[in-house]
Amino acid sequence: MKRRAFCLTAASALALSAVPLHRALAAAEGGSEVPAMGYSGKQIVLTAAEVDELRKSLRGQLLTPGQEGYEAARKVWNGAFDRKPALIARCAGAADVTQAVRFASEHRLLLAVRGGGHSLSGQSVCEGGLMIDLSPMKSIRVDPLAKSARLEPGVLLGQFDREAQVFGLATTAGTVSHTGAAGLTLGGGFGRIARRFGLACDNFTGADLVTADGKFVRVSAQDNPDLLWGLRGGGGNFGVVTSLEYKLHEVNPQMYGGSLVFPFVQGRDLLGSFSHFIAGASDHLYVDCAIVQTPDNQRVVVFDVCHSGTQAEAEKELAGLRKIGKPVVDALRPATYVDLQRAGDDNYPHGRRYYVKSGFVSGISTPLIDTTVGYLEGAPLPGGILAIVHQGGAIARVKRDATAFFHREAPHSVMLVAAWENAADTERNTQWLRTGWQAIEPHTDGFYVNDVAQDDVERRIRGTYGSNYPRLAALKRKYDPDNLFRLNANIKPG
Repeated sequence: MKRRAFCLTAASALALSAVPLHRALAAAEGGSEVPAMGYSGKQIVLTAAEVDELRKSLRGQLLTPGQEGYEAARKVWNGAFDRKPALIARCAGAADVTQAVRFASEHRLLLAVRGGGHSLSGQSVCEGGLMIDLSPMKSIRVDPLAKSARLEPGVLLGQFDREAQVFGLATTAGTVSHTGAAGLTLGGGFGRIARRFGLACDNFTGADLVTADGKFVRVSAQDNPDLLWGLRGGGGNFGVVTSLEYKLHEVNPQMYGGSLVFPFVQGRDLLGSFSHFIAGASDHLYVDCAIVQTPDNQRVVVFDVCHSGTQAEAEKELAGLRKIGKPVVDALRPATYVDLQRAGDDNYPHGRRYYVKSGFVSGISTPLIDTTVGYLEGAPLPGGILAIVHQGGAIARVKRDATAFFHREAPHSVMLVAAWENAADTERNTQWLRTGWQAIEPHTDGFYVNDVAQDDVERRIRGTYGSNYPRLAALKRKYDPDNLFRLNANIKPG
């Protein structure tokens, strides 16, 4: 694809600077030029001929504002973000991805990559740039003999779970089934069976990748092993994956779990008892804890449980959790893994607005409990959630430098979540979270990159990769020296 340089006249430059980009995009539909945003933050102009050339090179669709399908394609899970790309390339395969990446690189376009569209920070869509939409790429191939799977990057976790469980197989795949598999895996990938089998990235064995210069490369332990190391926790910093390969494990489809709910009275004592109980958990047991406010303004503690052992083993181990208080709901029972994986989906619907901060913790300590409970009691907020995510087990038995994912030893991470429906409530919710996080952050170290917020500074990103950061920065310099792939927990080229 030939690159051409364009110069705006002083008058047209003035007009563009005076008109919001999304209005200019709408006005340009059917015109000879398409205004767009460069990754440097400067506006540029694409000719109709250039756009048409890209469109003709794709097997999938190229959408511009006003076209049928554009509005649906630009929507992402987090309703806090209402961005309008200049172009959306709905890719049908790796060749389309290659063409789209080359176009973005040649024109120095702001680039967003969407798999499942579940980015908390909204970075799977961009304002005025090119959005590479991988959601049409949904093929799954499970090999039950080799206990492996190969996915395209548009596959959602629930689709992966259902396909693998037909053969009694699974790998770690998050806790919300409408999350994209690719984004989850590249950022690390926690899940209900991670304490038994490791993170999703630990079970990620290979990929096909399109790098920033538009080259298609094979990634495995034998081919470009440096990239495999970086993709295991380094997020989308190094290219666009067009397929992912995993090792699978034999897992009984029948497990034991569900929700156990306690009233949030004597919250400090309740969390202290939970801390003592969970410190002795087996690798088969996974328990997330969330403090939430019910619609009738009652605060409760919800334990989300999955035990992948036998029912007898589960009931014996969970007896201690049931005794930490008097539950108002005990919904623990035999359940399929697939059902447990989608049990919380309705709590995180598409289109709701979300803002999240997270950090790893060395334990559920008394100072952490005092800080979190004190804030929640002093500043209650409907839709505000404090979550304690379960880690440890097999996750911690992988060395820190074995993958890009660094914070292996942390038994938990803490998330503060604001969720709201109406745009008018945005300032109240974001301020509530920022104020709370100022109190909680000193108890944390680093954060889970899939929980990155747009206002997370480079200091936090460096901290979350620890001593792996220099190696990641060198890898970034090798494969993406101009930082084309910057809408992520961004690693600057070193």
